[in-house]
Amino acid sequence: METIQVMLDAALLRAMDEAAKRARTNRSALVRRALREHLKRVKIKELEARDRAGYEKYPEVPSEAADWEQEIAWPEP
Repeated sequence: METIQVMLDAALLRAMDEAAKRARTNRSALVRRALREHLKRVKIKELEARDRAGYEKYPEVPSEAADWEQEIAWPEP
């Protein structure tokens, strides 16, 4: 593992210490977990943006898929 230095304002540091205490962990573990979660969310957003761009580029549903849409649709009341 590498050691890094991070500057935090007093309020954020207090909030971090309280969160670490509630989670029964230390500052470093809390920051590692938060960073992993953040990076995971960033990756998901990137994948969603890629998918969205693909669907915008090719918005039409192939005919076979369109046939199935009729089958899975709720019947009219």
